[in-house]
Amino acid sequence: MASSDIADDFVLKPELHAPDVFPDPLIIPPQLEHRQSIIILHGRGSFAAKFTPPLLSTGATGSEETLQTAFPHAKLIFPTASRTRATIYKRSYTHQWFDNWHLEMHTERQDLMTKGLRKSVLYIHSLLRQEIEVVRAENVVLWGLSQGCATTLTTLLTWDGKPFAAAVGMCGWLPFANVMVDMLEEDQSNDDLSHGYDDGDDPFADLEDEHDDPIAFQDPSIQHDPGAASALSAVNFLREELDLKGTKLPTFREVPIFLGHGTEDDKVKIELGRESQKCLQLLEANVQMVEYEGLGHWYSEDMFQEIFQFLNHALEGETPKQ
Repeated sequence: MASSDIADDFVLKPELHAPDVFPDPLIIPPQLEHRQSIIILHGRGSFAAKFTPPLLSTGATGSEETLQTAFPHAKLIFPTASRTRATIYKRSYTHQWFDNWHLEMHTERQDLMTKGLRKSVLYIHSLLRQEIEVVRAENVVLWGLSQGCATTLTTLLTWDGKPFAAAVGMCGWLPFANVMVDMLEEDQSNDDLSHGYDDGDDPFADLEDEHDDPIAFQDPSIQHDPGAASALSAVNFLREELDLKGTKLPTFREVPIFLGHGTEDDKVKIELGRESQKCLQLLEANVQMVEYEGLGHWYSEDMFQEIFQFLNHALEGETPKQ
């Protein structure tokens, strides 16, 4: 199916636009034998049939390669967010993965995000499980734009299944990153402080085993890994905010992450992308971020060129360089 035909061939049924319902994803079959699956999330106010054609027609810089020709064995899955009321749009209905306050004041009213984000994360988790059953985890990619990027990163951090091939975020952010950064930096500071004591004077020395340390008790495998223990504390905070189950450290540290962001993005400022990168680095995730000079709130041929290279390495089982 040519990308230009998608919007005409995919008819949105009225009942699929009912509030609080996820419409069936738009599926683009692979051009060759199905070996990989790529799930791609649109931004707020969009939907699959609108979002897909321009993305599929964008080529990489210096070549005619598009997503479909670069990955002919990939089934492309474009979910549509449910229609819910957006607080910043005077509570009018729009397709959004979650509600949120103005991003220039993103540390305020973060409670707006929790209900929708929980619902969307559980939905994307179910799509991941479906595709993993078919092509195995190492052949599945999760990708998102803007609010779809925010949902992608939250989905990854709370994913407790096998590590999948890669995660990609374009011009987005990580919800609750500011809180998690504060937690992780405080843990890092306490860890640095404890290393400044002799063994007999260490005030943390009484935490000798997993039964004394509540985090290590949840996941004994991280008992001697301070970074993992801090990461689990931060992820547990995120789980609690979204009312998600889980006690062990998720597998996100085994999933390579690519973030692309334009320096002239006026909707999701580059500082939010940098904060997301910082949080992921503190979580000891395998993340790389590329900033695109002069680019606004969208993707570009240069960004696609680097995403294609990143995914080629990730889907071949190589660890992309940070």
